[in-house]
Amino acid sequence: MEDNFKLEKLPNYPISGLSAWYSNEMEKNKNWIYYLTKTEINEIKQAIVDTKFLKIIELNSSNFLLPELKIKLDKILNDIIFGRGFVLLRGLPVKDLSREDIARAYWGIGQYLGSARSQNAKGDLLGHVIDLSKSVDDPNVRIYQTSARQNFHCDSTDIVGLLCIQKAMSGGASSILSSVTLFNEILKKKPEYLDELCAPFYIDRRGETPKGKKPWYELPVFCWFDNQLTTHFTRPYIESAQRFNEVPRLTKKQTCALDFFQELCERKDIQLNMDFEPGDIQFLNNYQILHDRKEFKDWPNGKNKRHLLRLWLCAEKSRKLHPVYLNRQDSIKIGNRGGILLEGAELNVNFEIT
Repeated sequence: MEDNFKLEKLPNYPISGLSAWYSNEMEKNKNWIYYLTKTEINEIKQAIVDTKFLKIIELNSSNFLLPELKIKLDKILNDIIFGRGFVLLRGLPVKDLSREDIARAYWGIGQYLGSARSQNAKGDLLGHVIDLSKSVDDPNVRIYQTSARQNFHCDSTDIVGLLCIQKAMSGGASSILSSVTLFNEILKKKPEYLDELCAPFYIDRRGETPKGKKPWYELPVFCWFDNQLTTHFTRPYIESAQRFNEVPRLTKKQTCALDFFQELCERKDIQLNMDFEPGDIQFLNNYQILHDRKEFKDWPNGKNKRHLLRLWLCAEKSRKLHPVYLNRQDSIKIGNRGGILLEGAELNVNFEIT
């Protein structure tokens, strides 16, 4: 590892504050759920009408005008970046809108939180989370393209947003947790594992490799920088990186540390589950919230398949990232970082599945 990538030691004390939450606290106090009012919904519908002459990719907070909702979105952004790290915005009337208008509304709302980043090798700025019947055994398949459980992970951007258009026949709940809480629990119960978790792991790029980069990157699970804990965890990608001969084999202590980390993820007092309803929008801080999707069974009618739209957003105000994150992405500059950028990919917004 390069000298300027030298990692700092993790704190030897529990991290306090709004980011260190347990699920029972969140289930009792549901101030993380925001509801769209009639005025705000009408505002969204009017903005859709007023911007029909523009392509979705051209929409921003200057032309998709939401003067009332903007006040709420400012509070939401503060919660995501400086608070508990997640919110649920409820009530977008997806059943009353066309597929294009749903995408237009979602994109327009997202623009008040950050700029969209590419989510895959094709340059998709608006992602479709839907079962495409792909094999989970293929190391180049992204798990969101299947109906299998996703496992707790972080995405490659400041904020991830998920809008539910259609929920599954059964299953598919969203699970989230605080990585700060995980750190505190490991510090309390198995502090010897923290040395492993703050050292870089080799992580598979799953076939989405930028020019000049290797098909894997090195990043620690826990990174302490600028007095903040930043977390990156994707266990299946750590394991699939072992397919490359050049990647060192996981040690027994590394495996034990990862196992204990995942064991904590399954604790009911740590894991917060929420069932999406059509029109729900979840926004998460990828640096402090891990998210998972439970296995689901879809409707037999293909037209009713479980379908979520996803945004990866880069916020203008966010935390500083340690230079080690340059192993994963080209920039760590606040306001211009994150996403998957491959040579030749054309940034695009597809409101229909292609």
